[in-house]
Amino acid sequence: MTKAHELRLAKRMARLGTETAFEVLVKARALEAKGRDIVHLEIGEPDFDTPGNIIKAATDALHKGFTHYGPSAGFPQLRESIAQYVSETRWIDATPEEVVVVPGGKPIIFFTILALVEEGDEVIYPNPGFPIYESMINYMGAKAVPIQLREEMDFRIDVDELEGLINDRTKLIVLNSPHLRHDRLAYGLWRNAGRPRDACCPPDDQLQLLHR
Repeated sequence: MTKAHELRLAKRMARLGTETAFEVLVKARALEAKGRDIVHLEIGEPDFDTPGNIIKAATDALHKGFTHYGPSAGFPQLRESIAQYVSETRWIDATPEEVVVVPGGKPIIFFTILALVEEGDEVIYPNPGFPIYESMINYMGAKAVPIQLREEMDFRIDVDELEGLINDRTKLIVLNSPHLRHDRLAYGLWRNAGRPRDACCPPDDQLQLLHR
């Protein structure tokens, strides 16, 4: 009988965190099953079902043959609409060529960090915030540098504190909307106060879209 070999994972897998929100969700649903009244704050999703007009549009598209592979970056008409929306609601000019449609927020967060961050770089991210930020930064062998969002500041970025965290090793700064007013100040600080190397500052609009 051939002895089974132990599967050895890459060392970087030890640096990969988990999405703890789903662990909390399991515990919350277990409490609900026992009759407890639970307010769900763990999973970032609306507390209502998908609206009927969206369901109808999706089923209509299926009946019209939208069941095959599409362009990897997304359908051109959709990218045009997104670019127009971003241009009208943000402080940047977006073109369809700059838009990529992905299935959820986590993949594009990972792709951005994967494409930009080297081992030894530093990435500033909001804390408390989306757990995937720190997980992906550590996974890449970079240093996760949290900037604290404090209750006394209405959980907004302290621009002076942010300025003190930026250094020559800073490669990426994650700005989380809807802290839009302070994020604009932070964005201006990054652009005008010694922008480090080729550091990038991509706005993360996942929460703003949920709050609109």
